[in-house]
Amino acid sequence: MNEKAEDAIYKTGPEYQLLDDKGWPTKLEASQYSGANYAMNTPVNAKVKPLNEFNTTRIIVNGPHVEHWLNGSKVVEYELWSEEWKRNKQNGKWKDYLNYGIFKKGRIGFQDHGGLTMFRNIKIRPL
Repeated sequence: MNEKAEDAIYKTGPEYQLLDDKGWPTKLEASQYSGANYAMNTPVNAKVKPLNEFNTTRIIVNGPHVEHWLNGSKVVEYELWSEEWKRNKQNGKWKDYLNYGIFKKGRIGFQDHGGLTMFRNIKIRPL
């Protein structure tokens, strides 16, 4: 399993960011808002629902092509392992994480930072 290359899953794979954009207690960078490919790609035109409502998200991975959707709108699009991907990695948070984003297969993980996180109707299917 590729994830055993590191002690935490976030050190190996891209992350679809979900959080309380409006109520987060510290300043966020543009690539840390909901829908982002965390610390790599900033979401565009993301509209997050209030805390008392569920957001709907969709992640589409077709070969190296990835799309992040939030509440019916595509907010991020990128190509894994492309020159832009490599630049974003090298110029950002992940530059010192040698195993970040290099594997072609792996597991899907859920991560939180100590707050309440709720999911429903999770579906995974091949394209």
